[in-house]
Amino acid sequence: MSCGKKFDTGSCVIDILKDIVDAQNDVLHDCLTSCEQSIADLLGDTGGGSGFDTVPVILYNKDGSPFKGYGTKRGDHCNVKGSFYFRVKSVDDDGCAILELLFSNRPHVLEEEEESSSSSECHHHRFDPKSPAQQNCRNLRASGICITVDLDCFCHVTCLPAAATL
Repeated sequence: MSCGKKFDTGSCVIDILKDIVDAQNDVLHDCLTSCEQSIADLLGDTGGGSGFDTVPVILYNKDGSPFKGYGTKRGDHCNVKGSFYFRVKSVDDDGCAILELLFSNRPHVLEEEEESSSSSECHHHRFDPKSPAQQNCRNLRASGICITVDLDCFCHVTCLPAAATL
């Protein structure tokens, strides 16, 4: 069974991610929240040009837990960062995808933590959140940190509202 519109790979996650890549490529020729709504918003189907270039996604492992990707930029002295939010860069015919980690340009700090938070705690929450709910999804930015994943390892995808991340 497939939930994508143009593809029929037999995998809902693969089909949706292929739809997202196609939509993002229509907007950028470079490398009510639902996936369909986010794609429509990205394409400007909801009224005029959108200014968006990304449908941020959260992927879920087969056990139902949210997937968190890790990586570091070259020359960043192995400063490994983790994120639950991704920009889909490509999906191949074998079900492998290149995902770019997305980060907010400001940390997510809960009100009760705000007064007692140290700078290192804010850095920790921003670059190694414990759950998607702990990671800020406002003002997401592409990180340049990409990972390759096997999409057959996932059973669920959540699309966040379309955003301008580049």
